[in-house]
Amino acid sequence: MGDFPREADAMSETSETKVRMSKVRDGADGQKLVARFLKAGYHRADVPVLQPADPFLELSGEDIRRRLFLTSDEEGAELCLRPEFTIPAALTYLKAGVVGRRVDQVFYGSVFRHRPGESGEFTQVSLESMGRTDREAADADVLAETYGAVSEAVGAARLAITIGDLGLFSGVLDALSLDAATSRRLALALGEGRLTSLIDPAKIAERKESPRGLARYSGVLDALKGADPVEAKAFVKDLLSMAGITATGGRSAEDIAGRFLERAREDAQTLGNEQGDILRQFLAIEGEPDDVTTRLRALAKAANLPLDAALDRFEHRVGFIEARGLPLGAVKAAAGFARNMEYYSGFVFDIRLAERPDRPIAAGGRYDRLFERLGREVPAIGAAIWVDRLNAAEVSAGEVTR
Repeated sequence: MGDFPREADAMSETSETKVRMSKVRDGADGQKLVARFLKAGYHRADVPVLQPADPFLELSGEDIRRRLFLTSDEEGAELCLRPEFTIPAALTYLKAGVVGRRVDQVFYGSVFRHRPGESGEFTQVSLESMGRTDREAADADVLAETYGAVSEAVGAARLAITIGDLGLFSGVLDALSLDAATSRRLALALGEGRLTSLIDPAKIAERKESPRGLARYSGVLDALKGADPVEAKAFVKDLLSMAGITATGGRSAEDIAGRFLERAREDAQTLGNEQGDILRQFLAIEGEPDDVTTRLRALAKAANLPLDAALDRFEHRVGFIEARGLPLGAVKAAAGFARNMEYYSGFVFDIRLAERPDRPIAAGGRYDRLFERLGREVPAIGAAIWVDRLNAAEVSAGEVTR
């Protein structure tokens, strides 16, 4: 028994050593990536770790909002540890008064998000290209630079690339003549990976036939339909507060508010049979980029969807991607592919390890919508590389070859 503390100390020291070594490797990998991007013409930039929380709460999307590390200053202003670099980079660009000028930047440092099973503090290298009006070429350039850096580290044979275009999805929603609230709910569901389930006829019928515990709160649910997510959550939390409820069944007021909002979104789904069928056909289209383009054009013709301009841009972008030397055989295009940031509005992509398809090692997208919500029109495309995941991939490759 007397040896137990020493054994525990040894285990603790071993764990701490592993963490330190991992951070050292992350640092070395991060610096290598930065050097590569500087050579490609990007300029080094940085933003403070402590950021005003409001821009992230208002602009980033539900997934990021619920994973923020929040705090406040002595005057009560809500702050957060930066969860990513894109929003601060966009705000800095606007503050600098350089709208209309091309700016290509690389950021490197710790970002902070709650991640189940992973550290909440991790290192990212982020590329931000703002002000380029040749959008499709810029999209291809950022993807190519990101892929080149990652493949150099872990080997091209281990990587799978997925691309999509939210402009196509927006075009379909517009063509279906949906009301604004329904379109917004469907777009949010796509980004959160819930859309296929949401419009599945069997699951729609199941939800109608099996009322759940929130059914008795139909008045609240009706009030939430079509509401802004942040405002809706605040409304439910206020109701709970007035009722003196802070937590129930191990769930916080935030969790309860989130459940109300999710249920309201589901109940407000008002797709007709034909609209739902078109969406399901659209979401099912994936494969090699050229094949996807052909199938989407066929669907657009059959369903009378005005997607020609969006598909021309998609095809144009694929041409630039191929011209940049990316192996199109390793690229999967998916009509229903999206990312969980509300500010993405066009091209999106991610890069994953074939042996770890559950999480990206790098990802990015076009965020013109972010600038629109900030009151300006600026074309912008960015990408982020998870350095800790890249490091783990390099280590696993080394173990395999030993």
